[in-house]
Amino acid sequence: MKNTGILAFARLVKLLANITKVASYGFHYVFPHKRFTIPERAAPWWGSKRSSQVPRIIWQTNFTDKATLPVYLNYLFNRLMAPSFEYRFMITEARSVFIREHFSPQIFEAYSRLQVGAAQADFWRVLVLQKHGGVYLDIDAHAVWPLARIVRPELDELYITTRRGDISNYFIASKPANPRIVRIGETILANIENENEKNVFELTGPGVFNRVLPRHEVPTACYRTTCNQGNFTNEYFQYIDKPQGKWTRQQQKVDVVRKREVVE
Repeated sequence: MKNTGILAFARLVKLLANITKVASYGFHYVFPHKRFTIPERAAPWWGSKRSSQVPRIIWQTNFTDKATLPVYLNYLFNRLMAPSFEYRFMITEARSVFIREHFSPQIFEAYSRLQVGAAQADFWRVLVLQKHGGVYLDIDAHAVWPLARIVRPELDELYITTRRGDISNYFIASKPANPRIVRIGETILANIENENEKNVFELTGPGVFNRVLPRHEVPTACYRTTCNQGNFTNEYFQYIDKPQGKWTRQQQKVDVVRKREVVE
């Protein structure tokens, strides 16, 4: 009965989100250069006295903090669904600073060799959760139910499954120093150092999660009752200010991992 209610609410949100997405074409036709700023940090709308294994922090990243209307509405909706969560956001440059300050030179050097933004974001999300814990959401992802009820206080991690039953990485909830998150980070590092994958999905993305995580041992939740993507926004609105486009096209034009310079 509970899942039925969540699914009904999720469908209503999807309908309303798609209406705003269609209306945004008209908005940006009239105001082609209008952008909305996503804050680097925002306090919870109200505090919670209940302790939680997973810190009440939402993490997101993007190549810019200047968002189109649909992306900004997606951000606002997540704030609405998680009023007791702090919000933290990093652009490309801030991710590099964070990793340089908190991790080893080896990890920073490997991260710096990634030439596709999506691969950088994949590695960063694992490292930031390893360091601080919290809930990571892709910039086009949104919770479909109050986040505090999805990531219950007793959980120390939660992963999302797709329609096919695979684990994805567009939603990750974890406590700090989670051994499984650490293992995922080590695997990504090894992939970069060995240059044994050319596809972002397998090098740094969901492919790593599905290889490393014991599927039947980790807590998972179906995306339908947890977190959806692409309802408020789409590729056009996300990459309107990025000529290189989505990572799927970028990885066809450049090596995902930059070759090391040969020292003679």
